[in-house]
Amino acid sequence: MAEQKKIQVTLVRSLHGRLKKHQACVRGLGLRRMHQTVEVIDTPENRGMINKVSYMLECKEA
Repeated sequence: MAEQKKIQVTLVRSLHGRLKKHQACVRGLGLRRMHQTVEVIDTPENRGMINKVSYMLECKEA
């Protein structure tokens, strides 16, 4: 099975006072607290969530 591309995503801004949909996108990416980093598979669904809340995240290719 081929290795899937991954993206490292870090939450760098707080969720407090954000739109519920934006909070849901961050939770959907698996982030729970500030400065937490997770690796997500590079899919169109994950890219869409990252693009929607890009102002709160720091991303790099893993």
